[in-house]
This record gives sequence, C-alpha cells and structure tokens, in this order.
Amino acid sequence: MDARISFADRLKTMQGDQPLDACPVRQVMQGIFGKWSTLLLQALGERPYRFGELRRLVPDISQRMLTQTLRDLERDGYVYRKVLPSKPPRVEYGLTALGASMLGPLTDLVVWASDNFAAVDAARRRFDADEAAGASGSG
Repeated sequence: MDARISFADRLKTMQGDQPLDACPVRQVMQGIFGKWSTLLLQALGERPYRFGELRRLVPDISQRMLTQTLRDLERDGYVYRKVLPSKPPRVEYGLTALGASMLGPLTDLVVWASDNFAAVDAARRRFDADEAAGASGSG
C-alpha cells in the first residue's frame, strides 16, 4: 500500500460506499483474529490434523469452541474439512490455498507479538498503575 495515501483515503477505498460495519477489510480481519483462529491456523500450517489432535494441541479450548472456530475458518475458506474413509469415519482439517497464502504474514505478526510481549505488558502495567493512582486521587 502506498504510504503517501492518507489513512482516511485508504479507509474510503477499502470500505467503498458500504456502512462501516460492512467494510470488507474488517470482515476479513475479524475472522482471522478471533481468540482461537490464529492458533489453529498456525497449527494447521504445519500439517493437517484430526479434530482430537487439535483438541490435545490446544488443551484450553473447549470442544464446542474448537468446533465453532473450525467451522468459521472453513466458512471463510481458510480451512478444509475432509472425512477419511475408515470405521469409524475420521475427520481431518487442513489449510486451503487461501489459508496457506496468509500464513506468512500471520506468522510474522505472531513473531512480532512474541518479541514485543514484554514491552506491551510493561505498557499495560504502567497504564493500569496510572489509572489506579488517578482513581484513588480523585476522591
């Protein structure tokens, strides 16, 4: 994207004449950055997984949330669901070409977040301490 174009102009180009809540970029980003989506996309970037394997890989996700997140990612075209012919049938999930195409930028962002966690955490602590000090001093 051209850095000389103002944010307002970029926003207008992305959004078009649609209402703000229908902005195409917001719609796409919302699906990618759900609480569990990023983790699952990264896991599936390694290889296809069966449902139970994903459940064990991300132990703090509930079965219901895993199911819903995979369905959402499948709906958006990032993940495929394949029923394997076996008794009982097994289901495998993997990245589609669209899902794989976002893996590079997504991984870069995750690495950035990991590298900058301490700075973000420190900023939050400072902010919270300032807020607490302001709240206790305003009585």
